[in-house]
Amino acid sequence: MYAMKLLYPLFTTLALAILGALCQTVPVDAAEIKVSTARLVFTVLREVGSQFERETGHRLRVTEIYGPPFKKALAAGAPFDLDVLVLRPDYIDDFISEGKLVAETRTDLVKTGIGVEVRAGAPKPDVSSVEAFKSTLLNAKSIAYLKNGFDTAYLDSMLERLGIADAVRAKLVQPETDSVSTMTANGEVELGIAITTQILTTPGVELAGGLPPELQRYLVFAGAVSATSTVPEAALALLKFLKGPAAIPVIKAQGMEPG
Repeated sequence: MYAMKLLYPLFTTLALAILGALCQTVPVDAAEIKVSTARLVFTVLREVGSQFERETGHRLRVTEIYGPPFKKALAAGAPFDLDVLVLRPDYIDDFISEGKLVAETRTDLVKTGIGVEVRAGAPKPDVSSVEAFKSTLLNAKSIAYLKNGFDTAYLDSMLERLGIADAVRAKLVQPETDSVSTMTANGEVELGIAITTQILTTPGVELAGGLPPELQRYLVFAGAVSATSTVPEAALALLKFLKGPAAIPVIKAQGMEPG
């Protein structure tokens, strides 16, 4: 009994120390941040999201989305239930004009080019020059790029300028979901044309090369905070984190540049 009396103050002191440490680790204003993002920032957060959580005490709930079906779902009545949205800039600007996103928080996050991919282990075609790229497309048995992607209109017009639109159209597959790299990995198409970061972060495909410099186009993806977010300061902190030193090396390793 006497030993227990001696130990009781020790247990109390230890418990208070643990409680104090927990209070310092998890801020009182720790928040859950709901993030809906295009795949290219989803893969970045997969690498550095845990560091943001450790540094801030906030928790991330990240959902990968693709712009066209996301907008379609909203038009059908789905709620705009998020704190941070990351998509191609025309979508972000549309949502700002509709009052769904806060204009002052709009942040360019990443920039990526367009690449050509093949199934892992397949021979890599030459795409280093305009003529080599044309020849590769003409010789391919099947080609895929998105039906409604940010680069779709550009790729359509590029094929017209190269004079091979009709020849390519006969073997072109255009999925409505963000699945070009998956189709290429599964052997459903011989060549995929997609943003470079998607190629580098999808298992089962390899980058044959970027578009020739004369044809290359760079796409910037942006983020903004929802006008109805209940945790706007935490949401804005995430956007700032994605522009900082922890995220930038991951962005570059995935074939992108900071926006």
